[in-house]
Amino acid sequence: MQEVLKKPIMQDVLNKLGLEKVNFGTSTGVEFFGDTSQNLIDSFSPVDGQLIGRVSTTTKTEYEKVMTSAEAAFKTWRTMPAPQRGEIVRQYGDALRKYKDELGRLVSYEMGKSLQEGFGEVQEMIDICDFAVGLSRQLYGLSMHSERPSHRMYEQWHPMGIVGIISAFNFPVAVWAWNSMIAMVCGNVSVWKGSEKTPLCGLACQNILSDVLKANNLPEGISSVVTGNYEVGEWMSTDKRIPLLSATGSTRMGKIVAQKVAARLGRYLLELGGNNAIIVTPSADLDVTLIGAVFGAVGTCGQRCTSTRRLIIHESVYDTFAQKLANAYQQLRIGDPLDQNNHVGPLIDKDAVAMYNNSINEAQKSGGKILVEGGVLKGEGYESGCYVKPCVIEVDAQYDIVKHETFAPILYLMKYSTLEEAIHMQNDVPQGLSSAIMTTNLRDSELFLSAQGSDCGIANVNIGTSGAEIGGAFGGEKETGGGRESGSDSWKAYMRRQTNTINYSTEVPLAQGIKFDF
Repeated sequence: MQEVLKKPIMQDVLNKLGLEKVNFGTSTGVEFFGDTSQNLIDSFSPVDGQLIGRVSTTTKTEYEKVMTSAEAAFKTWRTMPAPQRGEIVRQYGDALRKYKDELGRLVSYEMGKSLQEGFGEVQEMIDICDFAVGLSRQLYGLSMHSERPSHRMYEQWHPMGIVGIISAFNFPVAVWAWNSMIAMVCGNVSVWKGSEKTPLCGLACQNILSDVLKANNLPEGISSVVTGNYEVGEWMSTDKRIPLLSATGSTRMGKIVAQKVAARLGRYLLELGGNNAIIVTPSADLDVTLIGAVFGAVGTCGQRCTSTRRLIIHESVYDTFAQKLANAYQQLRIGDPLDQNNHVGPLIDKDAVAMYNNSINEAQKSGGKILVEGGVLKGEGYESGCYVKPCVIEVDAQYDIVKHETFAPILYLMKYSTLEEAIHMQNDVPQGLSSAIMTTNLRDSELFLSAQGSDCGIANVNIGTSGAEIGGAFGGEKETGGGRESGSDSWKAYMRRQTNTINYSTEVPLAQGIKFDF
């Protein structure tokens, strides 16, 4: 099942990443299972519509081989001291530094985000490796005083086993690294199903990690890749051998995963949709606001879960800022994302283009006023049919379309009179991922950050909704799923807690003063 990769300009990049030919779909470290499936995933670049390669999907038989390999690898990996596991992650981080250019270019070409964002995504992987290395010496438990004499109590954390990871196309490598690098230092192994829209990115990451594992004589199954559609995700959701399933994607997908994992009393970590807003107050620095709003709305062509979807602007500065925004949009350069002169690349595919068009039409039918016209771009350089113009629409906060997330560069503008009203407008959507306020008023910022303020997992002041750092726990509330990944103490989600009591006396006193003599 071989398909020579196309796009001569990318051939050297693909060769260096071990993707000169794609004839496999399922990998457990250095060994490949594949070529048995007749179902193929075609990876087309949204940049130019070219077929990059074909990847065979994982069969049920291959999936079972992967799980068997992962179970065996866990028995070895969990016994390695955490700092030694951190050393393997450190080596992977160094390997990513070596391949940052090639992997960043592949991310940009297969997914369609700007080259700078592609490089940034790989840097995010490197950063989480550094974070995980330090974490490998900080998996702390607590010690507690016992009410019983000559007793000691403490808690410790143990690895869970196989961590399943389902990731989305918009961050085809970084979100896997958030999960897998933390899981690895915690002593777990991982099985990763990436998006079928970006399969080569996943295989490239696996190839790089496989070399590190092989150089250290470590089991293949510490990290595995499976490929396919929702069916493979269902295998993982219902598999009792996977105690924790981390899933990133749409709210619809997350609800299905949650039900299936909960039915077997497993754990899940969900990072789902966002419908993120920036509140612009009368005291806001409008130049700072403009930068945060424009990048938040058009970065990754509006295909980030943290993309800015709504601008809630005080009536006193509404007209001024709307004009500044319109002027800025006229300066955006849309085109090949590998050309660093361009700001905006394509949407992932034509289905995304259709959703973009439908949302604009729905907003207009509801009464929305177009402030910056959208549309699909055609002609030279836009042959893939996936390039669209970022659009700005003035709306009422109660329009139904405003309550939904459209993964596209559509920005909704609305007015407010009081900050309490603005906070209500921001919170009055099903999603609760990221939020921001632009203000130089201390009272406004503190109200926004208080229990009466933003109900999102991320709340920023004077920066946009997009561009989170790995040091902070990433995730949101409500239909965003409630999960937390990456920094802070999110490592606890990947481990099981155990409370230990040690009696070093010659008696067996019971807690709460209970007597049991015979």
